[in-house]
Amino acid sequence: MKLHLTAIAALSLTSTLAQAGGIDRSGQDIGALFETGRYMELSFGQVSPSVSGKDVLGNTIGNVGNDYLQFGFAYKADLNDKLSYALILDTPYAADVVYPGNPVATMLGTTSANASSTALTGLLRYKLNDSFSVHGGLRIERATAQIALGGVGYGGLNGYGVSLNTNTALGYSIGAAFEKPEIALRVALTYNSGISHDFTATETLGAATLAVAQTTVKTPQSVNLDFQSGVAKDTLVFGQIRWVDWSKFQLSPTFFNGATGGGGLIGLEDTITYTLGVGRKFNDTWSGAISLNYETAGDPLVSPLAPTNGQLGVTLAGVYTKGNMKITAGINYTKLGDAQPETGGAARADFTDNSAVGIGFKIGFTF
Repeated sequence: MKLHLTAIAALSLTSTLAQAGGIDRSGQDIGALFETGRYMELSFGQVSPSVSGKDVLGNTIGNVGNDYLQFGFAYKADLNDKLSYALILDTPYAADVVYPGNPVATMLGTTSANASSTALTGLLRYKLNDSFSVHGGLRIERATAQIALGGVGYGGLNGYGVSLNTNTALGYSIGAAFEKPEIALRVALTYNSGISHDFTATETLGAATLAVAQTTVKTPQSVNLDFQSGVAKDTLVFGQIRWVDWSKFQLSPTFFNGATGGGGLIGLEDTITYTLGVGRKFNDTWSGAISLNYETAGDPLVSPLAPTNGQLGVTLAGVYTKGNMKITAGINYTKLGDAQPETGGAARADFTDNSAVGIGFKIGFTF
């Protein structure tokens, strides 16, 4: 049962492809660390958001969310019967938002955010006994971003832009797990530290350069509680609770900070995302699963750079196993909560009836 159903659990959790919190992309999954023997996997996903609405002037705002790709890699091996390690490559946080429209005739036209990050995590796992283990390691994260503010909703900052150079910084992960293999039970708790990046920020207004100075941005700390358990023959229940400390994620470059009296370019609330699913082994070749993902909604006034507020979605996944290879595929549909992008504490637009569709593939080899 384990070969099929843990693969389903991993895909269903990590390919909840509508991003939590607006820019949370990978979920920082460490499932590969618990695979049996030597294991390697490659994963790929594509997400198509549909996020649109109207501004308070009555202008229609077309889809502001661009399609994006996800990728991942993991390798796990045993050093001895108690100690194992894993290397995990993922894209934890990103944003790709562009508002259409004339910046002098719409509230948010030409506002945009293009941000990306890549992280390589090295983890060690030590088995204290057959039931308990601890794990931890270092994460090196590379990030960059470009942000532009456009539209009359920004007043004198209409046309402001900031470019953050690529920066690499270090963080860590630590956790513990309890397992009961005879019923495929595993509960794992993992803490991921925040990572402080010291960017060189180039601020502009139109064609004029306003400032070039260092600014510090800390990507958020998070906690993942992952669980799975067999509940009947060839049937597994699995899920995750993920908390992300987005309220500490601040970006306030030198000129922007002074012009706004200490304001930030993006303001997000902490998020808690829940996933719950059930998997079923049909035969020695095929397994399938269905899972639900839910993120609580917060204040409807949101940053224009992350214009969603909560989510509810469903993922269908399947696994094909042949010899030492398993191929996992899934599709996710997520309904995104209504939101009101704001500037200066006032709503500038109203976004309703939005959604995202994602597909994900994973191929794994045990050897």
